[in-house]
Amino acid sequence: MIILTIAEHKENALSAVSYEAIGVARSLGGEVVTAVLGSEVGSMADKLAAKGSRVAALAHAELKYFHDETYAGLLAPLIEREKPDVILGGATFYGKALMGRLAALCGGAMASDCTAVSVNEGTVTAMRPAFGGNVILKVHNNHPGPFFISLRPKAFPEAGDQAGGRVVNEPIAATAVSPRARVTTRVSATGGKVSLTEADIVVSAGRGIRAAEHFKMIEELADALKGAVGASRAIVDAGWVEYLHQVGQTGKTVNPKLYIAVGISGAVQHLVGMRSSKTIVAINRDKDAPIFNIATYGIVGDLFEVVPVLTRKLREIMK
Repeated sequence: MIILTIAEHKENALSAVSYEAIGVARSLGGEVVTAVLGSEVGSMADKLAAKGSRVAALAHAELKYFHDETYAGLLAPLIEREKPDVILGGATFYGKALMGRLAALCGGAMASDCTAVSVNEGTVTAMRPAFGGNVILKVHNNHPGPFFISLRPKAFPEAGDQAGGRVVNEPIAATAVSPRARVTTRVSATGGKVSLTEADIVVSAGRGIRAAEHFKMIEELADALKGAVGASRAIVDAGWVEYLHQVGQTGKTVNPKLYIAVGISGAVQHLVGMRSSKTIVAINRDKDAPIFNIATYGIVGDLFEVVPVLTRKLREIMK
């Protein structure tokens, strides 16, 4: 079996899902190949090779910014040549745009946002949540083409170092990087703060915070934990916070080690985006709030009393 993983990076810093994909590939057995694309990929390729993967490095000035059409156009010939049985990428903003396009170009089957991948007697099975996480689907590839699987970030352990990796610099023809649209710049919506989808700790607020000015209290708690801030759709729709913070069915899916839900009742649309978090702490004055049904720990109380005390204690502990 040959497994191809597609590395993801921002400003030449590899995302954790790049290492997670290699870890999944190694668990399936067979040869692991990793593709990394960018304007300067040398150091990233070396880091990926240290995980035991054969790295196909594709470097070109036009690859400085992610563009799914360009990336897919370069990866499709690589897939045709390597003939991998499985292609793994992240179920991220970039990965969702790229993997679907690649599957269509290469005539492959697709399983998205998967939380487990295994192989039994040569058959690869991907597990993915559906219907708000109430159902777990087992997906097999019954198609003769390759099996494209996007992995939910933070759902898998990162690959450790392993000998045997090497870097192969792939030639790129000038005609291969002539997209119909060109990305000229990229502006980070997070303003340099912790990315919501990549954070190990997320603190989210719901309508229980009562007003936009109280969102600062949530930011202070997240800052004390060095985490990211999230929000329910209710307060995004109310204009209290920007959409980039929204967690849920119509927002981002997060999978942190710790998720703190402050003043969030627990509507199913919100639970879809965070219920796979490793540890969930709910703070709500309503003891019957649905969020407590999935919470690891629950605090029934006035969030305006609980959150400031929690923030102060955490800052004392983490000095």
